[in-house]
Amino acid sequence: MEIKQTIDKEYNEKMSSFRWVICGLLFLATTVNYMDRQVLSLTWKDFISPEFHWTDADYGVITAIFSIVYAVANLFAGRFIDWMGTKKGYLWAIGVWSAGACLHALCGWATEHTVGLHDAAEMVSATGTVASLVAITSVYYFIAARVVLAVGESGNFPAAVKVTAEYFPKRDRAYATAIFNAGATVGALAAPVSIPPLARFFQNMGVGNGWEMAFIVIGGLGFVWMGLWMFYYKKPASNPRVNKAELAYIELDNHSDETPAEKADKEDNNKDVI
Repeated sequence: MEIKQTIDKEYNEKMSSFRWVICGLLFLATTVNYMDRQVLSLTWKDFISPEFHWTDADYGVITAIFSIVYAVANLFAGRFIDWMGTKKGYLWAIGVWSAGACLHALCGWATEHTVGLHDAAEMVSATGTVASLVAITSVYYFIAARVVLAVGESGNFPAAVKVTAEYFPKRDRAYATAIFNAGATVGALAAPVSIPPLARFFQNMGVGNGWEMAFIVIGGLGFVWMGLWMFYYKKPASNPRVNKAELAYIELDNHSDETPAEKADKEDNNKDVI
């Protein structure tokens, strides 16, 4: 608090708080991230399985492949964000995962045309070999959509952490990280109370079997977020919404009279104490 007051006096203006707007956007992105990945788990049993004749094993295969791809993609996501930068990197990440989420809605249409059926009703009433073919074909299409989703979602946390480092001094980074990370819990809590009713609503309206629109609506939230990100995000030093006092606070760690050698000695002494 004393540091903020000192900076306010030094720059003769009250510090702006735009860094918390950026933190709020990170929170929203993380919330959407966790909602997107849960649409399948919340719709497959009641909406998707009857249409494609899935078993628990089919759903398990799709989930396992998503988890594997997500884990592998995480190994490269951070490097990608470092290379692209936070603005473009985050846009690419959420653009890819939102596209992947929406692609799930096309899996039914793709299965119909691949198997040679005319509509969802024919898939539901299929038996024997045709039912097995529908199940196998649809699983492959859903796996493809889940791979796209996993690759995109792997970029969320590396991008959010990098943005936090850009917009917050070390003294506030743990708090800011905790806020955006809370989006994972909020998304996990919001999904069960919103996605099944959403799917049921569109099903009752006769828009497909409902699950398609659930993927499109939740996936579309990511594209809305992209618009907000393009409008609001710039580096702190070039962002007109960040005044000089806030910029000085953000760059607090850079305002040091210590030489690199003195900093190194200080770090070594701290290690010795530990």
